[in-house]
Amino acid sequence: MSEYRHIVRKWVKPEDLNQHGALFGGRLLQWVDEEAAIIAVAQLGRIDVVTRHMSELNFVSRADRGDLLELDYRVTRFGRTSMTLSCHVENAVTGAAVLTLDEIVFVSVDEAGAPVAHGITESTSGTERLRGR
Repeated sequence: MSEYRHIVRKWVKPEDLNQHGALFGGRLLQWVDEEAAIIAVAQLGRIDVVTRHMSELNFVSRADRGDLLELDYRVTRFGRTSMTLSCHVENAVTGAAVLTLDEIVFVSVDEAGAPVAHGITESTSGTERLRGR
């Protein structure tokens, strides 16, 4: 499988902070899951995908207001109905790891929510699958 890598950057803003003045873990997970879903949709060429599983989350260090984070995704595997990504989040300025997540599994589903084969075995770098090309 050819390697696919996708990087997204996020600023930590005041509205993203918890009661301790650090990035709220739930906000980071929201960012991670939302972007991972966008990647899954582009890779599988269909919008009918759901998050099925996330492996153990490892919050390595805190992020503070004003930090610039890089969310680095990689496609690691395609199954018959699923695809798996990994995500590593780090501080873009210091390089310090913030979060590691080895597996985010998405499943392609039909109208009733049942798993359906997607037929994809290789990653793509664009959105051509969504456009039917």
